[in-house]
Amino acid sequence: MLLDRSAIILAGGFSSRFGQDKGLLLLEDKPLISHILDAIYDIVDETIIVVSSEAQAENFAKVVRLNTRIIIDANEMQGPLVGALTGFEKAHGKFVLLLPCDIPLVSKDILLLLLELCVNKNAVIPRWPNGYVELLQAVYRRKPALEAARNAFREGKSDMHSIIKKLQCIRYVSTLVLQQFDPKLATFLNVNTPLDLKKAEALNKRLKKKKI
Repeated sequence: MLLDRSAIILAGGFSSRFGQDKGLLLLEDKPLISHILDAIYDIVDETIIVVSSEAQAENFAKVVRLNTRIIIDANEMQGPLVGALTGFEKAHGKFVLLLPCDIPLVSKDILLLLLELCVNKNAVIPRWPNGYVELLQAVYRRKPALEAARNAFREGKSDMHSIIKKLQCIRYVSTLVLQQFDPKLATFLNVNTPLDLKKAEALNKRLKKKKI
């Protein structure tokens, strides 16, 4: 089965700050991961959630759509590269949208732009003016990214930068450009702490008011 666009959501990490899986934290009575699934629902052909245990798989299965595939990555070495590798191996899409499970305000417009810009590129990655890159809110051409991830994994690497170092033909998109679609760049707000969750709640309410 060959598809055009896949989405891989990395949800294998457990948050010690919250005492539970971050993707299952509630934002306005809805799990963070559900906010993400709603944003990508009609822009990809398949969605894969990568978790690290049977228990996580069971917990996420209770809140996601039936057509969402949950893959267990049982590799002893943890890290985003390992989760991405598992997702790249299981995905069927030519292009893969790679996301973390803790960005509830992710922008569909920005994701669509990144997908469209990936034609003739091996990756399209947002980049801040200070040079910081958003490797977990980016689009990758699956086959070259899979090969790069495998090679980095064989070298004992577990960080996403190790994949990028092995990829050619990458397009970086300035966050200054992306602000045209998301003025506050709320799409990049990661919920890592209780304070982050409060920020996301407040920002989400403001964004909803603007849409009314």
